[in-house]
Amino acid sequence: MNWPLDTNKNLGFGTQSVHAGEARQKPNDAITDSICCASTFTFESTESILKYLRENQDREEYGRYGNPNEKVVERKLAALEGAEDAIVYSSGMAAVVGLLMCKLSAGDEIVFFDQCYHRSREFCVKHLSRFGVVTHQVKTGDMEAMQNAINSKTKMIVSESPTNPHLSVIDLEAFVALGKRNQVETLIDSTLATPYNLKPIDWGVDYVWHSATKYMGGHNDLLAGVICGSKEKLEPVRKLRGILGSINSPHNMYLLERGLKTFALRMERHNHNGQKIAEFLENHPRIERVYYPGLASHPSHAIAKKTMKGYGGLITFLVKDADWQATAAIIDRCKIPRIGPSLGGVESLIEQPLVMSYFDYPPEQRAGFGIHDNMIRMAVGIEDTDDLIEDLRQALEAT
Repeated sequence: MNWPLDTNKNLGFGTQSVHAGEARQKPNDAITDSICCASTFTFESTESILKYLRENQDREEYGRYGNPNEKVVERKLAALEGAEDAIVYSSGMAAVVGLLMCKLSAGDEIVFFDQCYHRSREFCVKHLSRFGVVTHQVKTGDMEAMQNAINSKTKMIVSESPTNPHLSVIDLEAFVALGKRNQVETLIDSTLATPYNLKPIDWGVDYVWHSATKYMGGHNDLLAGVICGSKEKLEPVRKLRGILGSINSPHNMYLLERGLKTFALRMERHNHNGQKIAEFLENHPRIERVYYPGLASHPSHAIAKKTMKGYGGLITFLVKDADWQATAAIIDRCKIPRIGPSLGGVESLIEQPLVMSYFDYPPEQRAGFGIHDNMIRMAVGIEDTDDLIEDLRQALEAT
């Protein structure tokens, strides 16, 4: 089979979202890839097994090592990211755990920027440490602090861009230069940006990580994660995934492939809604501060404008002179966004980070992470912009 669209970078993002990674003509002449539910793939004879092993044939053997649906999605994601290869996992966390478990050994060290998804931090600080891996955290965007934290044991530097939930955007040029200068690998969690808005590979980043559960799936109906990078660097990662078994199901791969067909269209709407709602919030008298890189008031705006096509649908804001109960009341008054975690789906979601993600953290630790009692995080969906703005207005002005 031939996949002529995978390497044609002259094609638009939307065209690649629809066609990249797929065979031109498929079994049974279907336009969509059928779901392949097999856990085991058989051989005609012993000789065919030997030929498969000797020639490293591109076919399936056992579901834990690969599936036809998975391969289509991996080719499509690699094409969209501008990477040589992509490995799909059962979730975003499974993806980063798989990568770090492959690349780090006892005695190694990694350096994180301190604005990050709290489960990423928890895995490294609480669990990698049990295997002798040391994690350092430095102020987000402070390249000098990251440089000072790097030593001869450092194997990787890690950041999100934009970060969650403060939406800080990293200077990828400086980040990559730091990695190359110190001969350490670089990892960017680009979940909030997506390859529609940012392609870290183009800036020289070694590994790009996504929770494909979010914008890529786009419909709040699946879990998936992906690591993108070069074939050479990802080969041992793929082999370890086959041992750890952090694979996804054929049904989920079908849903993810289908979600990616409308990826470009959805991102246009997420970007539009995010920008308009952030502007509304910034000008509302009840709002103390808005974190959104598309606003000139955001500390990362200049970097975001230089590196990103759009700024996504996640907005974080602080309610003026509100305690956590008053902040919760605003969330409860919203009629369109549902209350819940996650982001990137067609339905808008809203939540209070204090309650949803940091409830068990002591106040001083929450403050250290920049999680305030009056903080709201809204994951803007693709509903009509005016409807979302009016709903927020009534929630903010109800008292």
